[in-house]
Amino acid sequence: MRSNRTTILTPAFSTAALLVVLLVPAATQPQTVPGTGPSAGAPPARPAGLANRGGGFREPDPIDFNDHNGWSSMFDGQSLKGWDGDKNYWHVHDGAIVVESTCERPTGTIYLIWQGGEPADFEMKAEMKGEGAAVNSGVQYRGAITDPNRPRGGGGGRGQQGPCPSGAPRGTPPSFASQAKWDMLGPQFDFDGRNRYTGQFYEQATGRGIIAWRGQFVRTEQDKSPRLLATLGDREELAGYVHVDDWNQLHLIARGNMMTHIVNGHVMSILIDDDPTKFRKSGLIGFEIEGTGRISIRNIWLRKL
Repeated sequence: MRSNRTTILTPAFSTAALLVVLLVPAATQPQTVPGTGPSAGAPPARPAGLANRGGGFREPDPIDFNDHNGWSSMFDGQSLKGWDGDKNYWHVHDGAIVVESTCERPTGTIYLIWQGGEPADFEMKAEMKGEGAAVNSGVQYRGAITDPNRPRGGGGGRGQQGPCPSGAPRGTPPSFASQAKWDMLGPQFDFDGRNRYTGQFYEQATGRGIIAWRGQFVRTEQDKSPRLLATLGDREELAGYVHVDDWNQLHLIARGNMMTHIVNGHVMSILIDDDPTKFRKSGLIGFEIEGTGRISIRNIWLRKL
């Protein structure tokens, strides 16, 4: 569940300006202030000689999401081999890992954990679909199992009264004792049915909660509140690239202390975690569900960096 949301002020500089500083070597950065001079608005001149050699600048080639050369499959498309969780809820259907939480049979907050190791630097790709406005999910990574004695949050209809809309009795989620060995903490690539938070950087059960909201490039430092380095785009405009009730291509890049979340080819959030008391350099990978609805995941691949 997401709570304690605050309004963030956008800094006075643009993402484009920040990327120039980060990506262009100092020796090649233009010395003229953008928008001034006789050639303002014109594209930069190419270095002499390139055109004569038949060379020149070119746009980078797009990455094919379905190119798996050098990647390892995390899911065989037929079974939960290599995954561990409560298989009373998690199962495989029509080539996808599926979990569903209903009013009559709520899951609460539960996890399915990959058994292939605890990667540090890696890229991960998967396709995910959420069905139902109240469903909440995400990809856990660099995670760990929580202390079984910690209080557990609610979900899956807890606190609600009366029968379900179908008229059937309201169900009870599984006990925490039955789920404790899979209960995760740590970073999450957030995903939700209402598409309010999909793509943001959220931390489960660490006390930090939402750190980089959709459309934000954020840095954390020890004993300081997270700071907004730049905006990546308008939050609502980025939401338009998310496919509600349909498949989405998720691409996660965790390299050192920088984590990038991409949905359908659009960067949704970036976090530089410079807080050594909170940063986790490696850990478990898993999927989560809470709320009410259905989550499906397929085409899951990993590349260690």
